[in-house]
Amino acid sequence: MDEKRPFIAVYMMTNKPRGTLYTGVTNSLYRRVYEHREGLIGGFTKRYGLKRLVWWEGHESMIGAIRREKAIKAYRREWKINLIERENPHWDDLYLALTQEPVWRHDPKP
Repeated sequence: MDEKRPFIAVYMMTNKPRGTLYTGVTNSLYRRVYEHREGLIGGFTKRYGLKRLVWWEGHESMIGAIRREKAIKAYRREWKINLIERENPHWDDLYLALTQEPVWRHDPKP
């Protein structure tokens, strides 16, 4: 794992396109998604086999990220699907791309 690139992010995991969705927040996206993929974290994502990172957004503060996570969790499922499909229409697994692009690609501030 590349621990040189920790950052605060809100993210969504799934098991397949338009499948079960999980929204979470972390201070190290690469590490956290690795833990989900390897089944190192018990709970919802492990129970439903949610190993595909389909959306994420970087944040400058944990407070802002938690606020965004709560807002996304309150949205209807179709809104979440639209959010994912705007940037990832084929529901590709974005995990491997984390090591190949700047971590702030979704930085809310240009």
